[in-house]
Amino acid sequence: MIIEHLQGLIAAPFTPMNKDGQLNLSVIPTYYQFLKENGVTGAFINGSTGEGVSQTMSEKIAMAEAWADCSKQDPDFKVMPLVGGTCIADAIELAQHAQKIGLYAVAFTGPSYFKPATVDMLAKCCIAIAESVPDMPFYYYHIPVLTGVDFPMIDLLRSLHGKLPNLAGIKYTHENFMDFQSCLNFQNGKYDMLWGRDENMLSALAIGAKGAVGSTYNYAAPLYYNIIDAFNNNDLETARALQMKAIDMITLLGKYGGMAVGKAYMKLVGIDCGEFRLPVKNMNADQFSLFRDDVKALEFHTFKSILPQMAQS
Repeated sequence: MIIEHLQGLIAAPFTPMNKDGQLNLSVIPTYYQFLKENGVTGAFINGSTGEGVSQTMSEKIAMAEAWADCSKQDPDFKVMPLVGGTCIADAIELAQHAQKIGLYAVAFTGPSYFKPATVDMLAKCCIAIAESVPDMPFYYYHIPVLTGVDFPMIDLLRSLHGKLPNLAGIKYTHENFMDFQSCLNFQNGKYDMLWGRDENMLSALAIGAKGAVGSTYNYAAPLYYNIIDAFNNNDLETARALQMKAIDMITLLGKYGGMAVGKAYMKLVGIDCGEFRLPVKNMNADQFSLFRDDVKALEFHTFKSILPQMAQS
């Protein structure tokens, strides 16, 4: 299998919810067009941002099918679901379903309840899932702040190398640049290393990252493409200033409660994804009003993603 190294921005979409907390799949076609309009090259669905751990199996399947229906005639837009991280059997079932409906790749993250004791045990988990879909690219999703599984990823690559023909690479959501660079250069750059910390994109570009997966690319893709362009043009002063804008924008996530603030940003760009499910805390109306004022002070309108005209009518 020839493994493609993905480039540009891959969004981690929010899962749209109705007021009653149920999936609102009717939003997905507009969401897909919105991402395309803003140059986003793919979607990493049902992950952390997409509340995958808060969805039932049937809901994950429904989300995957909704995104497949939108993108199946678009080979340039790569959709990959996170298939799980706690129940291996469920992850295999979801991976095989993703293959059946024609999604590009699947991803798996470290089991977070019964954690693997060694990196070789983690590798065995990856093999069990990846071997169930041998014709699909397989990514490991490294996010130790949420899973508590914090082995060096260079050790995982060493453990899997030569054993898993469909191992594409790693979605790397951590701040260990030494480990990330070691992975980038392992086996002459064989594996696709997708950067997962939006606030550190410029640093990742400096050591060789070409593709990135993140939540803020949903609503501020132009800002990050401007960072990439400035970096590629050796205009580091501009790149650093733009990265600071991203940091200021991301700081508001912490100020107003965390991950759920991303859906508030989505409302400001014209796509209402509802609220996050328990146990994630959502803003109240007063907080949203203060948040909107802070966003205005950032001049968000100058770098936000733009809703397609037909979606606004």
